Amino acid sequence: MDKRNIIDEIERYDGSHIKFGVVDIDGVLRGKLVSKKKFLKSLEQDTGFCNVIFGWDVNDQVYDDSKVTGWHTGFPDSSATIDVSTYRRIPWNDNIPLFLADFHRSDDLSDVCPRSLLKRIDERSRNAGYIPKFASEYEWFNFRETPQSLKEKNTVDPTPLTPGMFGYSLLRSSQYNEYMSGISDQMEKFGVPVEGIHTETGDGVYEACIEYSDMVEAADRSALFKSGVKEIAFRHNIVASFMAKWSDELPGCGGHVHQSLWDSDENTNLFYSSASDKKISPILEHYIAGQLYCLPEILPMYAPTVNSYKRFVSGSWASTSVSWARSNRTTALRVIPGGKDSTRLETRVPGSDANPYLSMAAALASGLYGIENKLTLDTPETQGNEYENPESKSLPANLKDATSHMKSSDLAKTLFGDTFVEHFVYSREWEWEQFSKRVTDWELKRYFEII
Repeated sequence: MDKRNIIDEIERYDGSHIKFGVVDIDGVLRGKLVSKKKFLKSLEQDTGFCNVIFGWDVNDQVYDDSKVTGWHTGFPDSSATIDVSTYRRIPWNDNIPLFLADFHRSDDLSDVCPRSLLKRIDERSRNAGYIPKFASEYEWFNFRETPQSLKEKNTVDPTPLTPGMFGYSLLRSSQYNEYMSGISDQMEKFGVPVEGIHTETGDGVYEACIEYSDMVEAADRSALFKSGVKEIAFRHNIVASFMAKWSDELPGCGGHVHQSLWDSDENTNLFYSSASDKKISPILEHYIAGQLYCLPEILPMYAPTVNSYKRFVSGSWASTSVSWARSNRTTALRVIPGGKDSTRLETRVPGSDANPYLSMAAALASGLYGIENKLTLDTPETQGNEYENPESKSLPANLKDATSHMKSSDLAKTLFGDTFVEHFVYSREWEWEQFSKRVTDWELKRYFEII
């Protein structure tokens, strides 16, 4: 549908209000309910959105010293541009129309807005003759809770939806069929097609694979999937959590990124080569080399929270090193060798807590860096268990170290711009500081009486 058709449909819509949202630096969908009249006016001249969404953290606590915005600016409105191509109806919410917006035309926020950044990386790729096709797959845990019951428990010891390790279980799927099929069916109507959904290893954990598409659309689908699952879960008296690792006794939750590059006609998968013994092209080898080279310097874009790094544990299905292989789930990068239509790369580093716009921007920008600089794939392909590889180059062990790497990285600034890197690094330093000054349950149990 073109813009005129969408406007006509909204004018015919018999409801009084429209929803639109933007995704902040942490990947949280923030939005408004606006009148139909105001929405239609916004399509012609943009709309105001308080820029505090880039001046506070995931819990709405205002940063002390952000240069982008803060108390020193008075938190003015910035110009949000509604993208009519994102139009969809919310089937579990009376089919109310929903649109996404970004700040690509805003003077003060365009450099730090995740969706605007991704659009610039996408344009860079297309100008070079590479059409990126991306998709996400998500793991998440489900609990027999409500927001109120979690608050009463202080978010400690939530009750899993189902007990026991039931990976790929048709039994568990059947027991909660209304919820699981509700996700797949309603997401399809929501314009977020799910290729598959199944139980994973752990109490009450699911995994879903979203159908691939153009990259910006793929990131939109990812953000809407996470938010939509939480809304659908609520209607079943379930709380869905995309936290990277909620229990030290269970595996963490991945938010893996699948990707391929196609020619300008979108007819040829440039990652596939019939002439290669490995069936992977020189372009894919450069792309892999670029991701491996950049990975340690941009890791916070894949692992943005303190909790993200609890997932990087040997034997946990999560990557712990700068590594790659074909059809191997112990490495950071997994080449999935298929035919000319399905050969792709899976970047396994991101957790389900990652901002999809930033993880996809990081993957594509670093892959393009490898292609543009013709980096050779010198890192040996992992054979067998990467966790037992004595030659492994380990990833930074926590958010503090990873952020320090990115802060001092000229490469990160080359890929994403000085303003974005400065703001994003500041937001991650803030996140670490909030964690560092808190007394944890672990400290109380370990030291309170005995020390």
